[in-house]
Amino acid sequence: MKTLVPVEVIERKIYLIRGEKVILSSDLAQLYGVEPKVLIQAVKRNIERFPEDFMFQLTNQEFILTFNNLSLKNESLRPTN
Repeated sequence: MKTLVPVEVIERKIYLIRGEKVILSSDLAQLYGVEPKVLIQAVKRNIERFPEDFMFQLTNQEFILTFNNLSLKNESLRPTN
């Protein structure tokens, strides 16, 4: 039996990009316990089941900004001794 993921864990994976609340495919795949590649393939195979705005590709600049924000967020979550 799978355990439920705490809401706080999910909320920490939500980012605001292009004015939309999004979860990165890597985070969503982790929540479902699959590889990101598998998740993306499943969505593409069943694209008709998802709203048109379900997913989008980050631009290089968005990727860099998101990665930098993730690095800063992870840095702030590290315990200080």
